[in-house]
Amino acid sequence: MPVSIATIKNKLDDYLGKPLTVVVQAGRKKTVSRHGVLRETYPAVFVIELNQEENAFERVSYSYTDILTKNIRLDFED
Repeated sequence: MPVSIATIKNKLDDYLGKPLTVVVQAGRKKTVSRHGVLRETYPAVFVIELNQEENAFERVSYSYTDILTKNIRLDFED
């Protein structure tokens, strides 16, 4: 388990351009899954380009603290 934001960013840098599934906590006992590709990482956020057939919007960004606090989970497809 990564313990710092810098560690999370460094790990995500290795997965740029790779397909993934984002599982987002949307409330009590409710999650939303989205498929896309990790496109960019910035000092405070990272950007995922979503699959257009499944989603109404093109891109979504999340903070590294979302991973740290387990508000989202990233599952990379190998």
